[in-house]
Amino acid sequence: MVISLTIGLMIGLSKTFWFQSTSVEVYSLHLLLLSFILLFTVKAYFYGDIKYWYCTAVFLALGFSNHMTTILLIPGLAFLFFHKNGFNKSSFIIILKMLVIFMPLLALIYSYLPIRALQDPILNWGNPVDLERFLRHVSGKQYQVWIFSSIEAAKKQFQYFIETLPVELGYVALATSVIGIPLLHKFSKVVFLFFVINFFSTLLYSVNYDIADIDAYFLLAYISLIFLSAGTLIHFIKKIPKRYIFIPFFLPLIMFSFSYSKVDQSKIYTFEDYTKAALDHSKEGSIIFGYLWDYLISPSYYVQYVEKYRSDVNIIDKELLRRSWYFTQLEKNMPKVIANVKPEVDSFLKALQPFERDEPFDPNFLERNYRALMTALVEKNINEREFYITPELFQNEMQRGEFQLPPGYTLVPMELFFKVVKDTSEYVDADPTAVNIRFSNNADYYQSTIRRFIANMMVYRIAYELQFNEIQKAKNIYDKLQNEYSEQRIPQTIIEQMNKLL
Repeated sequence: MVISLTIGLMIGLSKTFWFQSTSVEVYSLHLLLLSFILLFTVKAYFYGDIKYWYCTAVFLALGFSNHMTTILLIPGLAFLFFHKNGFNKSSFIIILKMLVIFMPLLALIYSYLPIRALQDPILNWGNPVDLERFLRHVSGKQYQVWIFSSIEAAKKQFQYFIETLPVELGYVALATSVIGIPLLHKFSKVVFLFFVINFFSTLLYSVNYDIADIDAYFLLAYISLIFLSAGTLIHFIKKIPKRYIFIPFFLPLIMFSFSYSKVDQSKIYTFEDYTKAALDHSKEGSIIFGYLWDYLISPSYYVQYVEKYRSDVNIIDKELLRRSWYFTQLEKNMPKVIANVKPEVDSFLKALQPFERDEPFDPNFLERNYRALMTALVEKNINEREFYITPELFQNEMQRGEFQLPPGYTLVPMELFFKVVKDTSEYVDADPTAVNIRFSNNADYYQSTIRRFIANMMVYRIAYELQFNEIQKAKNIYDKLQNEYSEQRIPQTIIEQMNKLL
């Protein structure tokens, strides 16, 4: 009991596991289902009751319906299954019975996807209304470009895993896990191999997935490592008097002290503030065009569609425009905007179809249509509504010539974004000093990125104010930049100009 409670608390207090309780993501449910799969698999092995294999089949179906990384459990599960039952006819009969449970349940859950998609919901990711789109959605085809992309990506992710592992496990869990390797192997070679297989199957897959938020994909590896601590705990409890049996509980307490500050989100308002500020500083019915998924687009789904806050503003994700299903969602949520570019949308979708079907396609023709569509979004909507470009789109794709404004148009730096305008001689008013975003004391990568976006826009705006001889406004922005974003590097030309004026 002491060992079970200690390991359970150590897993729950490890950084990424605990962090899932503060995140609106699939991984919290994934962890619950993963825990049940591990529980019933181990019970089936040790108790030999076939009902536990059937329970495993149920939770595997639930797991696969929630997240496809459930497949990472299969190698370890297969090892326990065949070690217990042997590689024979009776074993395959049990597997067949498990499949009879697994397949209909999985099919039943998946059948909800096309049924719901046909109802044209506000958020319709993948639009799985037919078999082609359904298979594309369920297989995660959209994300496959980041899997096994390069050796360099795998090295980078593996290095990240190694470097963050001590902090992830609060140091003590890593130490007890390493110590527990030979001890658990001696106590139960089968249990040891089960968790080692889970660890390596997860690690080998996850390091080959080239995404920024990779931590959650390492979860099964973290859990498996902590389970290796059982060897240390078993050895320790056998050696100490019963009156000291409470000592192992100090391990999760130490992990609590390490992890709490890293997972505490109670003072994080940055993403809500940034999203609402972006909407507040946009005119009614305007368009915001960019690909700030983690910082703006994803939070805006909640703010606009759940809180009903400034739902009049049309936010378009540049990267999702590459997917055919996204246009169904746009037609639902901003029909007038998309109706204005229907010819360009039709041309692009026609060029996109062979690519999505893995058929031969002309990449240059596809790219030309994609770029033409983006430019048309501006050209055919600018007379009806204001159009804003997010800073990362300006700094990247526009500088490389991958996205161009219609002839005769240019950009003006506003509070958070760039506004598309035609007449460059007329001054366009904006006040970046009115933007107030709450940041935590220990800003992470995402908060630091938002800080950089805001500070860069201030620099652009200072230069704009000086161009129109709006000296006091430039001073106000410069003061705010120095006081609140002191880490921002300011071009020397602007520093020299402002020093002369101050």
